Amino acid sequence: SFPFPFPPSPSPSLLPLPLSLPLPAPSLPLKHAKRIVVKLGSAVVTRGDECGLALGRLASIVEQVSMLQNQGREMMIVTSGAVAFGKQRLRHEILLSQSVRQALHSGQSQLKDMAIPVLEARACAAAGQSGLMALYEAMFTQYSICAAQILVTNLDFHDEQKRRNLNGTLHELLRMNIVPIINTNDAVVPPPEPNSDLQGVNVISVKDNDSLAARLAVEMKTDLLIVLSDVEGLFDSPPGSDDAKLIDIFYPGDQQSVTFGTKSRVGMGGMEAKVKAALWALQGGTSVVIANGTHPKISGHVITDIVEGKKVGTFFSEVKPAGPTVEQQAEMARAGGRTLAALQPEQRAEIIYRLADLLTDQREEILLANKKDLEEAENKGRLALPLLKRLSLSTSKLNSLAIGLRQIAASSQDSVGRVIRRTRIAKDLDLEQVTVPIGVLLVIFESRPDCLPQVSALAIASGNGLLLKGGKEASHSNQILHHLTQEALSIHGVRDAVQLVNTREEVEDLCRLDKLIDLIIPRGSSQLVRNIQKAAKGIPVMGHSEGICHVYVDTDASVEKVTRITRDSKCEYPAACNALETLLIHRDLLRTPLFDQIIDMLRVEQVKIHAGPKFASYLTFSPSEVKSLRTEYGDLECCIEVVDSVQEAVEHIHKYGSSHTDVIITENEKTAEFFLQHVDSACVFWNASTRFSDGYRFGLGAEVGISTSRIHARGPVGIEGLLTTKWLLRGNNHVVSDFSEHGTMKYLHESLPLPQRNAN
Repeated sequence: SFPFPFPPSPSPSLLPLPLSLPLPAPSLPLKHAKRIVVKLGSAVVTRGDECGLALGRLASIVEQVSMLQNQGREMMIVTSGAVAFGKQRLRHEILLSQSVRQALHSGQSQLKDMAIPVLEARACAAAGQSGLMALYEAMFTQYSICAAQILVTNLDFHDEQKRRNLNGTLHELLRMNIVPIINTNDAVVPPPEPNSDLQGVNVISVKDNDSLAARLAVEMKTDLLIVLSDVEGLFDSPPGSDDAKLIDIFYPGDQQSVTFGTKSRVGMGGMEAKVKAALWALQGGTSVVIANGTHPKISGHVITDIVEGKKVGTFFSEVKPAGPTVEQQAEMARAGGRTLAALQPEQRAEIIYRLADLLTDQREEILLANKKDLEEAENKGRLALPLLKRLSLSTSKLNSLAIGLRQIAASSQDSVGRVIRRTRIAKDLDLEQVTVPIGVLLVIFESRPDCLPQVSALAIASGNGLLLKGGKEASHSNQILHHLTQEALSIHGVRDAVQLVNTREEVEDLCRLDKLIDLIIPRGSSQLVRNIQKAAKGIPVMGHSEGICHVYVDTDASVEKVTRITRDSKCEYPAACNALETLLIHRDLLRTPLFDQIIDMLRVEQVKIHAGPKFASYLTFSPSEVKSLRTEYGDLECCIEVVDSVQEAVEHIHKYGSSHTDVIITENEKTAEFFLQHVDSACVFWNASTRFSDGYRFGLGAEVGISTSRIHARGPVGIEGLLTTKWLLRGNNHVVSDFSEHGTMKYLHESLPLPQRNAN
């Protein structure tokens, strides 16, 4: 348990604390913080050998503080490091002195055996303070920023006049755009009195730099206190212990759920001291974040990331949200998914049928919610026309959704637990490979609310837990569709298996839940997919970053088929990832009636044409030459390029395509088969529109997305793509030693017939 209460009310003899200030809500963007204190713990500033400073980390911190200062913020630093810097200097002086004496008496051979005396901390601080400050001054000078040193002790906060003087000095420095660098005066500071602030004193005792930083933050009415340490933040048990979980948001009253470990390798405080100081500052009106300032991959931007509002470390908040955290939602999805997977196939199908019925029964409520989303999007004017089309729901869309869901339900009867291989390893030792769910899926989608019931149905059919993160532009639609999904799940008690993330977590924050999420599936723009692939740390991402689809028009193509297929591929839904982006035309078709009909059709459909380099070289007056042959337009635009053969068309697709969907239009079967066999894409078609690349059109009922990956699922991903396998071995007192050279057993490895699949 936590050994301290909140500070009691101020006594008249001391300056009042700013406890009446409005407290920042947990959703308040930290990017609006004007006055910021950065506390650098000893483990952050000090090298691993505790003798000298970690210059690289310190330089990075100074750079970040300078960047924020130059943005117009008021930055203050509470720093450790004087003792470590002084220890390095004093050790050097002692070694130098001893080396001279040893050289005179014993020769150089014994230098390495010299003993370094234990150095007193106050002496080290006295020797290190000036050097530490000189280092800060030199670093800040590189950014045209002036720094000033202030040394304080606990007495400076108990004496009213000294408190006023300190307050005035700090305000004056901030007014002049100077960064104050504050430290306890370790050369003269008395030993700390344990828990002195628990015995009727209304102010927190300055007995380490954590309490100093909290005290200054409250005195100066600071917006944000950033406490940098050598751990990621506050864990519910000592970091490194089994099942230790990082606490993203910590609330007063949660102290009982935390078990503290030992102190840091250096410094006077531990995590308990940091939490105590953070809660004290929080009560005084300052937002607090505890984060890692030593990790080499994040320390170079940890301060700026926090100020930008990214989910870094532990954020201390007064206001506890009503709903569960995203981590709790992921755990609920995991538990719900396992229960879902244990249901009978008929029960999972029944849930999906119920959801399909609800989509039509509750049509009016769904369309009303969608109308709110459309009106808000149009009023804000932030969505492009293709995204507005994706956002819009209609009666026909809902009917199609319901049909697709019933297809999923019908095809899901024999998905989870299906035996795909049986082997008799030896007598009475049988092995089975069976299909099982992947686990917890995170599906992130933009604009398209119809994605929610589709993906939910596929997750239900495959027995997976599901986390859904939709765009805020579809919040009303997503809410009602998720409510209906949970209503359908409730008929078999698995309501929690599908969770909709309503908190303000960014995509990057979700992608770091590698212990809770097994697969991320992005559905949206190529930029969204690239961002997720970049942000995912240890979690596989299934999808495609771009949909650069090609249609190759061969010399033996039919005029009618070319115009119909090209029009449908480009114009039926130009924003889709399976829409035509590059039209490849055989050179012999230039200046023929077929070519003219293609161009006329594109002009009638108001498609803007860009010329590839070879196509442009054939024309005296050409359309604008394409900037890149790897362009996904997502609109009524396309590139036309010329190739000399089907072989060159294949090579062009491999060089510039995205392995999504590519088409050949020809009446020559031999040429078509060459194209089908040699184009290395997820979907390759002959005389058919690129728009057929879709889970619903493939008869999968729906899809969670289209994958261009070469591992696991590829192309439109339905139920099968959301399953993996496990091995079941049934024996009778079998041990491996029986199969050794002199053992009594022999391997058989006989293939056994598979059980009959459900015909329905």
